[in-house]
Amino acid sequence: MTDTAPRRRALADRLEKGGVLTAPKWRAAVEAVPRELFLNPGVFLQADGGRWLPVTAAGADPDEWAEIAYSDNSLTTQLDGHLTADQTSGLVTGVPTSSSTTPATVVGMIEDLEVEDGHQVLEIGTGTGYSSALMCHRLGEDNVTTVEVDPEVAARADAALETAGFSTWTVTGDGLLGHPRRAPYDRVIATCAVRRIPHTWIRQTKPGGIILSTVGSWGYGTGLAKVVVGEDGTAEGRIIGRSSFMQARSQAAAPVAGDLSARTAYADSTRETKVSPLLLEEWMPAFLAQLAAPGAQFVRASTSDGTRLLYVFHPERESFAEFTVDGDGWTVRQGGPVALWDDIEQALVTWQNTGSPEIDTVRLHITDRSHTYWIESDPSLRWHHRLA
Repeated sequence: MTDTAPRRRALADRLEKGGVLTAPKWRAAVEAVPRELFLNPGVFLQADGGRWLPVTAAGADPDEWAEIAYSDNSLTTQLDGHLTADQTSGLVTGVPTSSSTTPATVVGMIEDLEVEDGHQVLEIGTGTGYSSALMCHRLGEDNVTTVEVDPEVAARADAALETAGFSTWTVTGDGLLGHPRRAPYDRVIATCAVRRIPHTWIRQTKPGGIILSTVGSWGYGTGLAKVVVGEDGTAEGRIIGRSSFMQARSQAAAPVAGDLSARTAYADSTRETKVSPLLLEEWMPAFLAQLAAPGAQFVRASTSDGTRLLYVFHPERESFAEFTVDGDGWTVRQGGPVALWDDIEQALVTWQNTGSPEIDTVRLHITDRSHTYWIESDPSLRWHHRLA
């Protein structure tokens, strides 16, 4: 077996040099926890044509496997909700449904959590269990509770944690419900993206406790929210930076598919856009679009002759906006009870007029009935979402 201690020290050095790893106790955890234990039975590496190459711990050269394990990459460990690297050979296609996130992201988040000795932490989304192990090393195994919705993923993580010497609280269940049996917690951290922070987490967190979670429903344009729980059962904080995680499975939206021309056959209005819909391919505008039209999806397509088409759909509200190139600009057709582009466009124009502030200027306030987001530099950049 290859001794990976030098690679763990090298990883800690890189994270420290990059400004991600600052606390000595977290450095000790990175140096102590073997990441390779949490990648069994294997990983899928990206290959040409959107395909994946399975690489197993048992089948790979030990040095090659160690190099993969201590790379600075996110490593996909499951496709399509069931397929692992030991179940196939050769190039395969599929959608990633579980992964080991980049070490920089993992360590950056747990440092942002501001844990102290004796803190009880609830982790939503065990995944491979690597981040759980780092927290167990730092806080002690009895102070970490981790919840994973996928039974097979949870079982692999639990086995890896046991192998690493941590008999922590590994729970199989819907993390959006938290884990009331072990509450209250000092800290809650989610390694999946959620449409909004569940009030269940707030109820299970002590006043003064911190919740850290990626918010948003697109694959990009999502932000890392850090909120502090108040004595009155509310929480307030801000978006501290960009963040991208797989969506919580119970909240993952089905992709808009089928005949898009049929979905957009009847429009209520047609006009020129004030800003290009291509802005929605950029991170902060995409985040704003999700605040202005929660539940909407941005879809790219093309006609048989190669003409580019862009859409915003809101399937639940049976509304759409279709964009086509019109000379140097764009035309939008809108249909359904909600004028999606009107709401998104207004937010984008106001944001540009305010100087295009970055995502870390967004603040949020959460109650049991609503979520409110705002940018302090302009009072009109405010979105109040009532809970159904």
